[in-house]
Amino acid sequence: MLLPRACVPGRKRLPVSSSVAPAPPSSPAPAAATAAAAASTVFTRRGTVFLLALLCCLLWGSSFPAIKSGYALLGIAGDDIPSKLVFAGWRFLAAGLMLLAWGAATGRRLGGWPPSVWRQLVVLGLLQTSVQYVFFYIGLAHTTGVKASIMNATSTFFSVLMAHWLYHNDRLTWRKSLGCAAGFVGVMVVNLGGLGGGWAGALTGVEFTLLGEGFVVIAALVLAVGGIYGKGISQHMDPVAMTGWQLVVGGGVLLAAGYALGGSLGHVTPASSALLVYMAVLSALAISIWSLLLKHNRVSLITAFNFMIPVFGALLSALFLGESILEWRNAIALVLVCWGIWLVTQAPAAGRPGRG
Repeated sequence: MLLPRACVPGRKRLPVSSSVAPAPPSSPAPAAATAAAAASTVFTRRGTVFLLALLCCLLWGSSFPAIKSGYALLGIAGDDIPSKLVFAGWRFLAAGLMLLAWGAATGRRLGGWPPSVWRQLVVLGLLQTSVQYVFFYIGLAHTTGVKASIMNATSTFFSVLMAHWLYHNDRLTWRKSLGCAAGFVGVMVVNLGGLGGGWAGALTGVEFTLLGEGFVVIAALVLAVGGIYGKGISQHMDPVAMTGWQLVVGGGVLLAAGYALGGSLGHVTPASSALLVYMAVLSALAISIWSLLLKHNRVSLITAFNFMIPVFGALLSALFLGESILEWRNAIALVLVCWGIWLVTQAPAAGRPGRG
């Protein structure tokens, strides 16, 4: 005869509550998900995106007169590529260390990733900082600054085209195409005076060499590829940590290459040191903010603002280098660039996806 479980000799009856599996400890995942959702909401608001993107372009635009002033203060000659690499290396290395220090102070995760993630960071640093900078400055040494600024704006085209093939929600439309064309024409207009001969000079005075304009276009392509690649990495990593490490890697490579080729930092003074610190801060801020914007938004929405960099560069160069800005071309260029940004950043109507 079978006895009830409670009557089996030598067997203690367990309390009912103990037979229930203990509840698992509360997971931090919901809190982390909530914080991530809040950050995504902040960085996708149209007004916030516009203001932060324009801030990045303003900072990058200020680098044009800052770099020229830095070369003058340090005594770096125009054809001294190794010393330019040393200057850039210290700038980007300092920017990366600043970001990593900020990340450590705010409790961000700065390591402990598998080797595959570290390899991605190394590739990103080589692309966005080292390789891009080398191609740009070799090209800049073999062409004019005006042509280089125009050719460098092609990074927007590369970004928009790659986004069309890589992201289903970022297809190329007639509106984006027209916006890119308007922005590029605006960049050309703001530099018409440097090409000589007005429109005729702009159309007939074009020269293209591999070491000059060709290398600048390659630099723009590398920059666009790096931006797309970094967007993928930032989906599973804090953009501040990602930007900090890629700047440390890229800046370190530039620094080693510059010194290996016989470069030097030149005449270090309090003024040149202060300028170098400013350039490191602007790089840290602009690149990290830009990475955050790319993480949470369409590539074409953010990269369209790149057309503002030459405009800010021209305005700030006029302010700090004494160039004239009260000219018709600057007003026309600003209208074209703003119109182009407006066209590219318009969200498609609901239920009407854009056609490629």
